[in-house]
Amino acid sequence: MTKPRKKGAAALPLNTILDGDCIEVMNSLPENSVDLIFADPPYNLQLKGDLHRPDNSKVDAVDDEWDQFSSFAAYDKFTREWLAAARRLLKPTGAIWVIGSYHNVFRMGAELQNQGFWILNDVVWRKSNPMPNFRGKRFTNAHETMIWASKSEGSKYTFNYEALKSLNEGVQMRSDWVLPICTGHERLKNENGEKAHPTQKPESLLHRVLVGSTNPGDVVLDPFFGTGTTGAVAKMLGREFIGIEREEEYRKVAEKRIKSVKKYDKEALEVSTSKRAQPRVPFGQLVERGMLRPGEELTSMNGRYKAKVRADGTLVGKDVKGSIHQVGAAYEGAPSCNGWTYWTYKKEGKKVPIDLLRQEIRAEMARPN
Repeated sequence: MTKPRKKGAAALPLNTILDGDCIEVMNSLPENSVDLIFADPPYNLQLKGDLHRPDNSKVDAVDDEWDQFSSFAAYDKFTREWLAAARRLLKPTGAIWVIGSYHNVFRMGAELQNQGFWILNDVVWRKSNPMPNFRGKRFTNAHETMIWASKSEGSKYTFNYEALKSLNEGVQMRSDWVLPICTGHERLKNENGEKAHPTQKPESLLHRVLVGSTNPGDVVLDPFFGTGTTGAVAKMLGREFIGIEREEEYRKVAEKRIKSVKKYDKEALEVSTSKRAQPRVPFGQLVERGMLRPGEELTSMNGRYKAKVRADGTLVGKDVKGSIHQVGAAYEGAPSCNGWTYWTYKKEGKKVPIDLLRQEIRAEMARPN
């Protein structure tokens, strides 16, 4: 799965893990070619020594070479360069998620705005099982912050509002997400039985990000791929992925992990959409197709009013004529009316909402040819 970087590559290396420096690799890929970027860059923790628990056992903290920078200026330069490379790759309709701790997220947020990204939300990932603060000199670090941004102000981006609402038991998804850190069977181990990566993110976090801000078939790039959580979840959800990872040990773990992942079937990948996202069906189309006939009488759902269908897809009632919405609103003395749910027709002697006929047409439109 790992492929060497090829300068000037014309095609996207989909579903592969690329070896190399993330800035160089991103700059070698085609411009405006990626739908979403999820980035979990080095935190720049500035650790000054080992961290121990109260029983004097050593904490496996983030002390790897890749997280060490000589100064804030050096880290800011790195942030500026990788974000510029990322912005070049994003389609005009693309978006980016960055995640970080208090050590780096504010610096990233400022640079996002400096480069013309448009911040949509900051999302707090509140860890339900955070690591305690063993020194007892500060609050327990129980959250990380994610920033979600579109490529520019006013650009269109994917937001599956209804799908996220469904994930949250029918309630609008908030910007504070309570999810556990990666533990137990999900925590990947190396050949020595140790944590394969110190900051492995839980699949639940990426599931929510990808369901909420991508669609099946979209291309998701992760420039700090690590052990491949983004790739694993993308594969499961029917998204294409590109990973960039310079550490060979992490790449090996990620390759093995992703190889064992199975993609969900097409039906399982479908998510709830808003009614506004569904294909528009004019009422006149029901008349054109003979599903309702000119002269046929419609009755209001409450049974108080009647109106006749006309050949041009309008209705005529007592002292009123117009669209299904206008006539319904006039009868009810209301500023507006949803005619699709207001009017019924007779089918086998029973009142049936005309909206069922619209749904029949939409179902036909959704079927493959």
